[in-house]
Amino acid sequence: MRSGSKIGLRSLRPSWAIAYHEQMEIDPEFARKALQAGLEKYPRFAENGPRLAARALFQGHTYILEYDRQPARDDPDAWEFQNAVVKGYRQLVGV
Repeated sequence: MRSGSKIGLRSLRPSWAIAYHEQMEIDPEFARKALQAGLEKYPRFAENGPRLAARALFQGHTYILEYDRQPARDDPDAWEFQNAVVKGYRQLVGV
């Protein structure tokens, strides 16, 4: 594609990629259950306002936690908390 081309990004994506992107929606009930289970193990993260989010990657997608207030970068439990929530969510939805 030449620089300055007027082709829209949506037209460059095949229809299956658009459908896959739409499937990234998070089930709110499963997300709530996964967060609740994670917070039972790591209750101190409740004050940070965590929520599960899906992010598109070049190929596929990933689940991450977003926060109203980020936990400290050097907190080793932040990674473990995120893993517990994401793994719990993936189990609930059968991925």
